[in-house]
Amino acid sequence: MALLARSRAALPDELDGIPWLQVLEPAERRRVLDDLRVVEVQVGELVCRVGRPVTFWFGVIDGLLKMSNDTALGVPITFTGLPPGAWFGEGTVLKHEPYRYNIQALRRSLVAGISVHTFDWLLDRSIAFNRFVMMQLNERLGQFIGAREIDRLTQPDRRVARSLGALFHPVLYPGVGGLLRITQHELGYLVGLSRQRVNQALTTLQAEGVIRVEYGGVRVLDLERLRRYDG
Repeated sequence: MALLARSRAALPDELDGIPWLQVLEPAERRRVLDDLRVVEVQVGELVCRVGRPVTFWFGVIDGLLKMSNDTALGVPITFTGLPPGAWFGEGTVLKHEPYRYNIQALRRSLVAGISVHTFDWLLDRSIAFNRFVMMQLNERLGQFIGAREIDRLTQPDRRVARSLGALFHPVLYPGVGGLLRITQHELGYLVGLSRQRVNQALTTLQAEGVIRVEYGGVRVLDLERLRRYDG
């Protein structure tokens, strides 16, 4: 409720970054605009918490979030990072079940959301929205299968490369484009390595022409090679 209390309506340029909004009919779009809220989330703040009831479907306008398990249950596991353009948790919203994961801000982020009621209303009404959600679920399944493979990798360069490749996903994260705004410290959180070891891996990947490290982020030069990197 604290997030909702300080939320606001979206600005026009923020609406332009919501991919599924563009496929809606005028009446559907008006319903969403009346319901959509945007909030600034601070570093370390939770957007979703394990066990809490689902009330909104969320997306990242700007910033970086991480999806992880409940650390009270054992060893912390980061499932995925959530960069700009990511809309997440549709499976939980569809089932109207409590969250089984935490969503936490790694940096100050701008997060948008529509209520469960509006999400359900769109499912009942919009074929285009249903297709978007179906595509999300299909791509997310492939992403998590890939994440299981990454978890088993012990070679750090390979782990960093494939984790980075997962964040350059044109369907799940259309707001990223060719440049991912991420620090080495943040990437270390996502892949479970120290900042120093991440730096070594990025240096190797850059020397091999797979990426280019730029101020404040990483630019991908060969996405397919990054995703399949074998080091």
